[in-house]
Amino acid sequence: MLNFPVGFKIFLALEPVDMRKQFNGLWAVATEQLREDPKQGAVFVFANRDRDRIKLLYWDGSGVWVLAKRLEKGRFSWPRATGPKLALAPAELTLLLSGIDLHKTTKKSWYNMQ
Repeated sequence: MLNFPVGFKIFLALEPVDMRKQFNGLWAVATEQLREDPKQGAVFVFANRDRDRIKLLYWDGSGVWVLAKRLEKGRFSWPRATGPKLALAPAELTLLLSGIDLHKTTKKSWYNMQ
């Protein structure tokens, strides 16, 4: 499982992305559609229309990483929100990748990960 420190920036693209996109294509989506600069150290999470495949894009300072996962059965539960992207806390990304439905979970009012 991937681990990111608390406070690490993670942006989830809410619209489906063509999973044939690789480094340059995902970089273009991050800059043009999500309006973020990948060189600022965030992880970008993309999914296909069926939500059974995801890719993560990350700039580590010397190059670009693309990580991919294909589910053999089932789908990732994608949060609902308005706009092109949603900022996630590292713990929320872990839940999402673990198959937890973020729609049915709630954060306690006292808890703030930012």
